[in-house]
Amino acid sequence: MSSPTAGRPARPPRARLTPARGTAPGPGRIRSVPCPSGPIARPSAPSAPSAPSAHPRRPRPVTGHPRRAAVAAVTAALFAAVLPAAQSAQAAPPQQPPSAAPQEDRAAAAPDLGRAEAQWIDRDTVVWDSGTTAASTRLLYAPNGGITVRNGELSGAAHALRLRPATLDEAQQKAHPHLAGRPAFTLDPRDRGRVRAALRGQVAAVQRDDAGTLLAATGVQLPGALDDLYGERAVQAELGPVFSAKGVPTLSVWAPTARTVSLELDGRTVRMERDGASGVWSVRGDRSWRGKPYRYAVTVWAPDAQKVVTNRVTDPYSTALTADSKASLVTDLADPRLAPDGWDSLEKPAPTPLRDAQIQELHIRDFSVADKTSAHPGEYLAFTDHDSDGMRHLKKLARSGTSYVHLLPAFDLGTVPEKRSDQAQPDCDLAALPADSERQQACVTEAAPRDAFNWGYDPLHYTVPEGSYASDPDGPRRTVEFRQMVQGLNRAGLRTVMDVVYNHTVASGQHDKSVLDRIVPGYYQRLLDDGSVATSTCCANTAPEHDMMGKLVVDSVVTWARDYKVDGFRFDLMGHHPKANILAVREALDALTPAKDGVDGKSVVLYGEGWDFGEIAGDARFEQATQANMAGTGIATFSDRARDAVRGGGPFDADPGVQGFGSGLFTDPNGSPANGSEAEQRARLLHYQDLVKVGLSGNLADYTFTDTSGRRVSGSEVDYNGSPAGYAAAPGDALAYADAHDNESLYDALAFKLPKDTPAADRARMQVLSMATAALSQGPALSQAGTDLLRSKSLDRNSYDSGDWFNALHWDCRDGNGFGRGLPPAADNEDKWPWAKPLLTEETLTPGCAEIEGASAAYRDLLRIRTTEPAFGLDSAGAVQSALSFPLSGTGETPGVITMALGDLVVVFNATPEVQRQRVGGLAGQDYRLHPVQERGADPVVRQSSYEAASGTFTVPARTTAVFRR
Repeated sequence: MSSPTAGRPARPPRARLTPARGTAPGPGRIRSVPCPSGPIARPSAPSAPSAPSAHPRRPRPVTGHPRRAAVAAVTAALFAAVLPAAQSAQAAPPQQPPSAAPQEDRAAAAPDLGRAEAQWIDRDTVVWDSGTTAASTRLLYAPNGGITVRNGELSGAAHALRLRPATLDEAQQKAHPHLAGRPAFTLDPRDRGRVRAALRGQVAAVQRDDAGTLLAATGVQLPGALDDLYGERAVQAELGPVFSAKGVPTLSVWAPTARTVSLELDGRTVRMERDGASGVWSVRGDRSWRGKPYRYAVTVWAPDAQKVVTNRVTDPYSTALTADSKASLVTDLADPRLAPDGWDSLEKPAPTPLRDAQIQELHIRDFSVADKTSAHPGEYLAFTDHDSDGMRHLKKLARSGTSYVHLLPAFDLGTVPEKRSDQAQPDCDLAALPADSERQQACVTEAAPRDAFNWGYDPLHYTVPEGSYASDPDGPRRTVEFRQMVQGLNRAGLRTVMDVVYNHTVASGQHDKSVLDRIVPGYYQRLLDDGSVATSTCCANTAPEHDMMGKLVVDSVVTWARDYKVDGFRFDLMGHHPKANILAVREALDALTPAKDGVDGKSVVLYGEGWDFGEIAGDARFEQATQANMAGTGIATFSDRARDAVRGGGPFDADPGVQGFGSGLFTDPNGSPANGSEAEQRARLLHYQDLVKVGLSGNLADYTFTDTSGRRVSGSEVDYNGSPAGYAAAPGDALAYADAHDNESLYDALAFKLPKDTPAADRARMQVLSMATAALSQGPALSQAGTDLLRSKSLDRNSYDSGDWFNALHWDCRDGNGFGRGLPPAADNEDKWPWAKPLLTEETLTPGCAEIEGASAAYRDLLRIRTTEPAFGLDSAGAVQSALSFPLSGTGETPGVITMALGDLVVVFNATPEVQRQRVGGLAGQDYRLHPVQERGADPVVRQSSYEAASGTFTVPARTTAVFRR
């Protein structure tokens, strides 16, 4: 596996300390809010620094099935504290992140070596706010551990490193902004030669008074010192199994703090050698090692255990695994035996620039597990079944303009049994139960800890395909079949995007599903001020700001692009990465060439969730890869602005009936008191329309238009819950969507929000109109697979662990759309059951083939228009400003209708239940007619649209998006 370093940001020169005469008062310690037994979900709504705008996702915890009710209660309490009301037009100003807040003196804590409040930030510098005024501060180290606190005093043999009070200089404060102003210490020059030895054992920081009395003692966080000492050389290393031209493997692992590392290979133990400059342990083998199982035996001080342990661990750089990730395999991804027929000569569809990408988000198991026409249900190979219903539908989408299939996580997951024989099934006749029954969800929940389903946001090995999707998880078949899947999609006219999750691991510490943290304890995970692992992502956060975690991200992505020919990457919680890390990924991909690597890395697209929350919010520790920060980089971020405006409310509203532009707010009220008075609804709807307009511009910060109050505003001046609605610098910076795997499906959201008696045909029309606001925007757009088929998950708002019953796609309209399959699982939905139960038996909410197939065909017509009309793919903010306008925007704008002029096109989004006439006087006398695709298309209702040239009036039927062309 190569180690591209050209994309790694240059290491800044090591900062110098400014000596200080005494220890200044330091900051208070930050306490973390622990996740409950199952990781809490992350909220939707504003992108204020204090809360993420992402949708909820809760990977199944490795300790077993979550106590769902308890998790839901904690989640609800958290969100009640951090989220403004869905209908609030102006939120309170965002608070400073805790780590940047003013610090106060605090009382010294009792000595506790189980915590790690001292931070060794480079080879010479320690930062520690102990709350004491001490006469002496030292680091103690013991190669084999044994330092303890008993009866308020230290015991155990240890060596000492002397520290002197100092202050952080400007460069150090810039590198560690969350530590600025805290008490700092510099290592006595006489002791600097012992730093490397100290880092390979137990390290403690201690303070005493003039009389020698112990005042404070704590463990020490080491990542900064490890990066300073080893990072520059270590990032150049090739890790994992690397094969010579003659097929001889060398195995290498970075473990700078380990006492010893040995290779356990197929039942025997092989000694490994340590490189003192990089901290990498390596061993060269022979050709007989190929295909053999192996693990590393790492003897290392483990802070969690407070002792030296020997961990037997798989390779973080594994290229193949045995079933259930029990062992790594010595596997060369360049081995011709792992290449399916035609792999080396694979012809891909022409690359689509990110600004023009139309993306289908798809879960591998969902795609085919219920498809009776697939020969490989639930497997990678289902994408090679070219005559299955699922593949035929994807081909239709590809012919209509869909360019990418975005696969939910397909790397090695931590919580799904990979062998079919180990996978549980619900022990009920689910299909025989009533549509509003509680029994389906109870049966599914009981089987969930051992079933075959999970969204997959629980990474175990980042660079090996998940085994449960392979015909045989025990060995390299998963590699071959993943490649066959990519081939199948490419041959269907679609490029492939992988959803990657480098922001957390499924476990940390000494857990048996912790890989990184058992090799270099305390390094790969992001630690809070007390030394505990941050869990703001609702799992154990990683620290891509550290050299070797950042390297792992880059190396892994390059491997997927080069060796699996993946065409794009979607970064989960990308805002938890440094911007520099994501730019390093971009640079490393750009270096891949067809001649050298077999792929054109510059054609690989990147996008991700740029939410800003948690311990790193507001650039507290580094410049984050958030929405605003990524503008202008060519790497897109999901835009929640228009999404929320179209759907209305959020997934954590107490009443799920909060309406939006696409769900009948004001124009088709559902009677919910949560929507406010008639005047409040009208005002909120008009503001939502301004948010949709910003979305249609590509979320451009500088795009100017007249808003519904009559003011001339830029996109950045339109309010989104206290944040700027527009943040993009160019088309392609923001990715539009109305529906994704998180939260209720669009159909289910509309089920809650549209009036209960809304006919199925009208529900289908509102679905297509809502999708149109994303598909017809500038920049890329994403849609959840099946949304065009009115996909339902029976009102489940968080189906990450809800099994096939609630998640499977139904390609045959005769099988329904998934609605009415019982009440959704209690943990995330029980509070909504009073609203859900009467809906699940409502006849108007059960679409037939006419509605399902009609909605899909109408959406495909819109895709054809979007991908064949150049005006929807403008390449600069200036071009958008020149071509795009909203001629009827202002104080007289029609609530529920948006009229958009775009070059020679006029698009009318009529979200109201009535025919609407939009008179654009400036276009009078010009010759417009309904776009030929719609004029000859599948939707008979849109064909009733008309244009009167004399007055410049566009007439559009109810609940319809009509595109006119001059």
